[in-house]
Amino acid sequence: MTAAPDKRKGSRRQGRTLAFQVLFGMGFVPQESEAAVRLAFKRNPAVEECELEDAKSFASQLVQGVSEHLPEIDKIIGKHSDHWKIGRIGKVELAILRLSLFEILHRSDIPLKVAINEAIELAKGYGDESSRAFVNGILDAVARAVDEGRFGIEKKIDKKAEASSGATSKDTLTRAAK
Repeated sequence: MTAAPDKRKGSRRQGRTLAFQVLFGMGFVPQESEAAVRLAFKRNPAVEECELEDAKSFASQLVQGVSEHLPEIDKIIGKHSDHWKIGRIGKVELAILRLSLFEILHRSDIPLKVAINEAIELAKGYGDESSRAFVNGILDAVARAVDEGRFGIEKKIDKKAEASSGATSKDTLTRAAK
């Protein structure tokens, strides 16, 4: 007997994709107010075409969250991007990083590895050949900082899997990107 597909995971992945698409668009036309962000979300063609209400709801939460925390998120990207200014980072990578960092820093229901793996999947699907490594490098650095308690967040990189393989957290996250 096969297990029924996890609809929540599918709707969350689709929601992340929708959120990414909206955030990517907002990279060209930034929205200043909360009402403008909601309107940009509602009018996005990908959102209009989406039939899964769970996916749209999750995407809306992500876009609103990124918008609310954008200055903090951009500061963290700048700090962990090794001399890359926000304006020099490609719009695809920037949208993915913003989305993933919101999940890492402000969504206690999303484990570090899930946020990173989903970001890597978006980078594979929408970025170029170097996107995945760039996104993984920044998210890996932030995840290690979170794991070490530098952000005051109670999230840990899965230590059991690492202990059994003898891998470090960086090895595990890098392997997840491949």
